[in-house]
Order: sequence, then structure tokens, then C-alpha cells
Amino acid sequence: MKFTYYGHSSFAVEVKGKKIVFDPFITHNELARSIDVNRIEADYIFVSHGHADHVADLMDLAKRTGATVVGAFELTEWVTKQGHEKVHPMNTGGKWAFDFGTVKCVVAHHSSGLPDGSYGGNPLGFIFTTDDGNFYYSGDTALTFDMELIPRWAKLDFAVLPIGDNFTMGADDAIIAAEFIECGRIVGVHYDTFGYIKIDKGDSIRKFEAAGLSLLLPAIGETIDI
Repeated sequence: MKFTYYGHSSFAVEVKGKKIVFDPFITHNELARSIDVNRIEADYIFVSHGHADHVADLMDLAKRTGATVVGAFELTEWVTKQGHEKVHPMNTGGKWAFDFGTVKCVVAHHSSGLPDGSYGGNPLGFIFTTDDGNFYYSGDTALTFDMELIPRWAKLDFAVLPIGDNFTMGADDAIIAAEFIECGRIVGVHYDTFGYIKIDKGDSIRKFEAAGLSLLLPAIGETIDI
């Protein structure tokens, strides 16, 4: 499975020939100036919650590519009001069999307001179960015991977790989360973009190694096989 990092919490994976983009926040991220959002293709866009640093490029990307936007019911209602009707609403605990695999929505402890101040619905995490591999994207979240349920639903090949602290888990809590979800390969996101979430990357990697885990921090614009 190919994983491309666009900075902050924005990334893409290719699954069974489908291009799936997550939480598109690129043009307003000063660290992602090397990324031309107009060259990004998407069949699906999964949105964990409605904050601007996760949806800033959502509407332009969705309208240009014709992608199906997947997220909480209230968030997809907002998307349709912006003029894009190709959506798939979901909510916590539900799952759906898409043409690339099955996605289950799980708890994310965070908040969710949309850029215009309207309610964005429950924040979500996503578990992907596919023929190409299984992974979990937690979205913005605190550490929660709900994560201990995830191994009941999927044996994970990797997981994408926030490590920036302040607004979400930091590295220390992400290590506990990795243990809860029984996954030794973690891609870290939601760090360095703003002053509040600057981290020491080397220190974070060493902490994961000391716990017997692997923390992957691909460069913005880098594609890795995972």
C-alpha cells in the first residue's frame, strides 16, 4: 500500500486502485508549500472532523476530482450545502463496505466545528479493512480506552496517530495507544504545523524505539510503501 504525506494530518493511500485522501489541509499550511493541491487526485476524501486545519482544501478538491466525501452526518450535510452532493454520511460505531474495502467508524475524543461556525458532528476515527492491508486513522483524539476495542475488529498493518500534543495526544500517549491497538508501526501526524504542536522528532522516534515500536515520520510530499 502506498502512503503519501501532505503535511499536518493530510495524507493519501492507494487501495485496490482507489486514491483515498484524508483531511485535506495543504494550501494554508506553510510547511506544505511544495505540494500542488491541483495535482492531487482523489476517488474518496475521508474527513475526521470539521476543523479548518482538516477541511481547508476539502471543497475545492472534492469539486475538482468528483470524489465521494465521507464523514460524520452533519459534516456531509455541510458539504452538500457547499454544492457537492457526492457524499457518504457515517457515524460512530457504523461500518460500510466500499468498493476498496470495509470502513468502520470509531470514537475520537475531540471537538468539531466547521469553518462557518456550524456543528461538524462527532469527530471520527476510521478502521480500514482491505485486501491490500488494514490500517487505523484515529483522527484528532485524546488517548482513550475505546482504542482497546480496535484489535477485536482488525489486525492492523499500520496506524496513523497524532503526536503533536496540546490539541491531541502527544508521543507518550500515542505509545500507549499503539499498545492498546496492538500495532507496532505508527505514522505520526498533526505535529510541527503550528507553534503549539512543535515537537522534537528525534526524541519522539527514540521514545517509540524504547517501547519496541516504529514511528514513521515521512517528509511532506514523500510517498512510502507501507
